[in-house]
Amino acid sequence: MRRHRTVYFNDARHYYLFVFEPPMRLEDAWRPVDEAAGTAVDTFIYGVERTDGLFYPSKVGLRFGADRGPFKDAYEWRVWYNMQSLIDRGLDPLTVLIDRAHQKGMDFFASLRMGGYGGMAPEHALATGGRGYVHPEVRDHVFAVLEELATQYPVEGVELDFAAAPGGSPFWLRPEDVPEYTPVMTDFVRRVATMVRNRPGGPGQVGARVYPTEALNRKAGLNVRAWLQEGLVDFVVPLVYASFTLDANMPIGWLVETAHEHEIAVYGMLQPYYHDGSRRFYPTTNATPAMMRASAANGWALDVDGLYTWFLRWPLGDAERRILTELGDPDLVKEEDKHYFLRRRPEEIQEHDYEAFLPLSIPSANADARHPIPFFIADETRNDRIRRIQLRIGVSNSVSADVLDVWLNGQSLAAERGTRAAIRSLDPYSGLWLEFDLDRVRPQQGQNLLELSLRGRPPGLEGGITVEDVEVIVEYGTYPATGH
Repeated sequence: MRRHRTVYFNDARHYYLFVFEPPMRLEDAWRPVDEAAGTAVDTFIYGVERTDGLFYPSKVGLRFGADRGPFKDAYEWRVWYNMQSLIDRGLDPLTVLIDRAHQKGMDFFASLRMGGYGGMAPEHALATGGRGYVHPEVRDHVFAVLEELATQYPVEGVELDFAAAPGGSPFWLRPEDVPEYTPVMTDFVRRVATMVRNRPGGPGQVGARVYPTEALNRKAGLNVRAWLQEGLVDFVVPLVYASFTLDANMPIGWLVETAHEHEIAVYGMLQPYYHDGSRRFYPTTNATPAMMRASAANGWALDVDGLYTWFLRWPLGDAERRILTELGDPDLVKEEDKHYFLRRRPEEIQEHDYEAFLPLSIPSANADARHPIPFFIADETRNDRIRRIQLRIGVSNSVSADVLDVWLNGQSLAAERGTRAAIRSLDPYSGLWLEFDLDRVRPQQGQNLLELSLRGRPPGLEGGITVEDVEVIVEYGTYPATGH
């Protein structure tokens, strides 16, 4: 049965156990839940491990820090003694959060990274030459941790985090083992689902964080389509963990369609960043409310059952709480300002990532070559409450004398008002923002196609340019606009 949810995730570390000084006050122990309380968030999901240890006093797995000490890193010292300070008072750190979530009217799911199994024999790990889930001992160990979470704690369910690899955990299979052991992974999910749904005290739910495309899932040994057809999970969340950049164009249509055929929910993942710090001169920057709103609107247009986010700028302030409130209802984002931008493909994870159209290299001037960039927007752009639509194209190695032709859905933008600005303040010589106020030629609701052609360069300048960024900004007003 599909259920609407608005989900906030806390990884137990960066904005929680790493931060506070022990002994931990209850007000600090409650903080991950309390900071989302009073918004639209009705489901709190907590990441209970970092692949090398669990953030609660497990009886079947390795507690984080139990295999080390004295600690050399301040954050590890805080984790251990924050947990221990609660335990010394007779409080289980995980139960403290679960109870607080229930007090605040939220469901609680424990999320476990499927590629990590701290406490297991290290020779089974992929990093040391082992074969991961090929070993029955590994599958049994991870199952035991999930069984503990689902049956010994009053959670609504568990989330199987397969999307943490790469970047957040190892994979569970070597590439050469994937063909043979993909059915074994399905059997494992089936075993977990049976256990959770038949636990004492009433059935629980099973969620899974998976990859956005079917090809990426199959490459990792995950037959997600079979899970959905068999009803092994109650919800799925598509993402690539290693890319924290918000993507309003995540290709999840296949997942929504297949899941809904079997009454399984899909929660659209809103990654937190506008810039993730990987580009030179671009510090890590969280997405604005208008950016999150744009991605949320695209998710609703794809018929997701709710939205899921995490890692918002911390401590959460008015902007972040506004984001968490607006995510709960598609009507709240419908006629509000939006800032769409296209995701760039991260260099470091190209072997396990999905398609992106930026950066786009145009190697030389060629009037006959059109370079396409597709994008999707949810707004009905003929709405007379729209005050302005601006298209911004960031181009590096470009000068004002370049002759660049631009088309939107086959229509030239030559007659639209355009301006130029430096692409960055630190190295303004490196390129230009080309900014168009779209009046006569507007994007359409749904799929759009932007095309660019480098028709000519000034004498003495050869080589090409690179399209680095594409953004669409939609601004609304209270009263109907005129002249459209």
